[in-house]
Amino acid sequence: MSEKSLFDKVSFESSKIVTNNYSTSFSLAVKMLSSRIQDDIHAIYGFVRFADEIVDTFHDYDKETLINEFERDLNLAIERGISLNPILNSFQDVLKRHNIDYELVNAFMKSMKFDLNKSIYSTTKDYEEYIYGSADVVGLMCLKVFVEGDEAMYEKLKAPAMRLGSAFQKVNFLRDLKADSEELNRVYFPHLEGLGLSEDNKVEIITEIQSDFDAALVGIKMLPDSAKFGVYTAFKYYSKLLNKLVKSDVEDIKANRIRVSNPMKFALLTKSYFDYKMRMI
Repeated sequence: MSEKSLFDKVSFESSKIVTNNYSTSFSLAVKMLSSRIQDDIHAIYGFVRFADEIVDTFHDYDKETLINEFERDLNLAIERGISLNPILNSFQDVLKRHNIDYELVNAFMKSMKFDLNKSIYSTTKDYEEYIYGSADVVGLMCLKVFVEGDEAMYEKLKAPAMRLGSAFQKVNFLRDLKADSEELNRVYFPHLEGLGLSEDNKVEIITEIQSDFDAALVGIKMLPDSAKFGVYTAFKYYSKLLNKLVKSDVEDIKANRIRVSNPMKFALLTKSYFDYKMRMI
């Protein structure tokens, strides 16, 4: 093994550590993917997680400087084919090997920068642009890995992959309503403009999310076997979260972050495996 190969191995292991520490649910879903694509999904998650942490968490630091430096270092990593930041090193490798369009990365970084200064998404256009950059493009990056070079399949599954990214993000917005509004002073849903969450607009939001899930499931069923079980596991987890949000009253959603317990996560994993083995997906 060459020195660069060893460094790349360490870089991908670093991305896996980030995934495992920041999201038990996502890391569980990644374990259900084929072993040959797990490292690449860890690399994508590590990149998007670090960018998100900069704008959402590092309140005692100059976030704008940090995100600009992060983007500059990514550009250098792509240009040079290496970065001493192991997260960026593994991500640039995945971008190149899977021929991921850099415009997807640009759209993602644009949405991250929105979070530095923009707090209210009062129009459908702004809301959809933010979701496209923060979630849909991440689904497309992962899809590039899943199809392993099959461009015809990529084109066929682009729309469902984006709908899945949208569904995941909207569920996160709804479950994180309290933290986003109180800690970060952000309101992503234009449905809430000037009103706050009510039973009526809660139903409207959930109907929108369910429509995204329905469209996404069509695409999940067409994924290669190497990816189908893992993506379906994540789908079932977020579907359960949505179901809990449906059953929670408005005041509970405003006051608490709705969660899925660890025993329930493993029950969902078992159900997902049964569905997959019985060819129900």
